[in-house]
Amino acid sequence: MTTGIDAGRMLFARYAYAPNSLGYCGPAGAASLESAACGTDGAASDVDAAARQFSGAWPYQELVAELAGIDDPLDERVVRSYWTGNELTAAVDREHFGRELLSRLGARAGHYWKYLTDDLLPEAAPTHAFHVFGVYPWTRLLGTGMPQPMQVLDSCRIRNGVVVSLTPHTATVRSRGLQFDGRRLALGPLEDRPARRSVGAGSFVPDLRIGDRVAVHWDLVCDRLDADQAGSLEYWTDWQLQQTNPRLARSPASAAGIGE
Repeated sequence: MTTGIDAGRMLFARYAYAPNSLGYCGPAGAASLESAACGTDGAASDVDAAARQFSGAWPYQELVAELAGIDDPLDERVVRSYWTGNELTAAVDREHFGRELLSRLGARAGHYWKYLTDDLLPEAAPTHAFHVFGVYPWTRLLGTGMPQPMQVLDSCRIRNGVVVSLTPHTATVRSRGLQFDGRRLALGPLEDRPARRSVGAGSFVPDLRIGDRVAVHWDLVCDRLDADQAGSLEYWTDWQLQQTNPRLARSPASAAGIGE
């Protein structure tokens, strides 16, 4: 049964579902996200309750909404500004945003926010890409020689690609994978990778077709993108890598400090 859930909450559920289902962020057992992402069941209040427990995405969306004068952090414009970037992302004063984020969250105890200090302000942006490459610990572990940091970084970032083939349950998506040469992260040449196109409750992107531009989060096709949205996602990914690489070049990656 189709519900009246609004576009912003559905969009948040589509991007947040994959890491939540893997146990990486958000509340345990948030079945409301899967239902909302498929538009088949659940209530907006359930998505709101789950979203507030995402210690990364929620503070960003809350602050972007405040700075943009938008009452609802799950307004579709705000949600898209965080996950893929849009005109709201471009309009935010990044220095002001970074200092506000630091003042609100930088003093939190534990490992999760420990890298959010004044040193990170040059990299700050109101996007998921900043959270992945700046706040998370994984870029600091690239020098360990272990495959996990690159695997997590490439999976956790939002990937922009084009569907080149389909099966009933998977899509092959042509996109640029993340590469590290020992000093710099960059997006490499186009490559084809399989991704899931459905979950138990259905598909997040109905009527998926060969040639569609899509976003992939972890191993799941989570959104269909138009040309502007795809361009924005690629722009903010490239921008973030350009801001992060000087830090990588200055500071050899450390093998210590894995934390969420």
